[in-house]
Amino acid sequence: MRTVVVTDPPRADAGDAEALGGFGVATVHEALGRVGYLGPAFRPAWAGARIGGTAVTVLCWPGDNLMIHVAVEQCRPGDVLVVATNSPSTDGLFGELFATALAHRGVRGVVLGSGVRDVAELRGMGFPAWSTAVSAQGSVKATAGSVNVPVVLGGQRICAGDVVLADDDGVMVVPRADVPRALTASQARLDKEAASREAFRQGELGLDRYGLRGQLPAFGIEYVTHAEFAEEER
Repeated sequence: MRTVVVTDPPRADAGDAEALGGFGVATVHEALGRVGYLGPAFRPAWAGARIGGTAVTVLCWPGDNLMIHVAVEQCRPGDVLVVATNSPSTDGLFGELFATALAHRGVRGVVLGSGVRDVAELRGMGFPAWSTAVSAQGSVKATAGSVNVPVVLGGQRICAGDVVLADDDGVMVVPRADVPRALTASQARLDKEAASREAFRQGELGLDRYGLRGQLPAFGIEYVTHAEFAEEER
């Protein structure tokens, strides 16, 4: 494996990334056709955070966080640090000290395909983190990896400069080239949901608003009275 640090990857616009983060993972995921989601294994270290930023990617060896130290220098305001390991690892590769260094550089959060630790401290300082594990088990700093190369997390390919969104619903990636489409589609979905929300407040049913009632017979769904059902069950 070639070990490199790419110092100048093109990035999506930081403002666009922040705007997508404001829409939320579920909205953007649906708006783009249900793509980009990293899956339910990625959970927040603490509840309530919502971020959108440009990816700085890190490829580490399991149980080794050397390349996270290398990556900190490559981070800019508006970035999200995205850490993958080249084989499965649940070790706590990231904690309070890394968060302190990244917060100083304006990094919006971290996504790890491994473990995080110092959860109480991260919550106290308000630094967002998503991971596949929480583990007190620490790491060594002994093996070279790479920074700002493509990585795969949750079956999704993430390149440096792509937009990474994360909130209580999980984590997703928007490829840099798809950001304009994502912004337009997400706003349209938000507007549609607002109209549906108001309709539901007025008592309209989803069966009627979404045109589902007429489709029920095709699914074989029948409406019967209790007496009819009881008779058929006898």
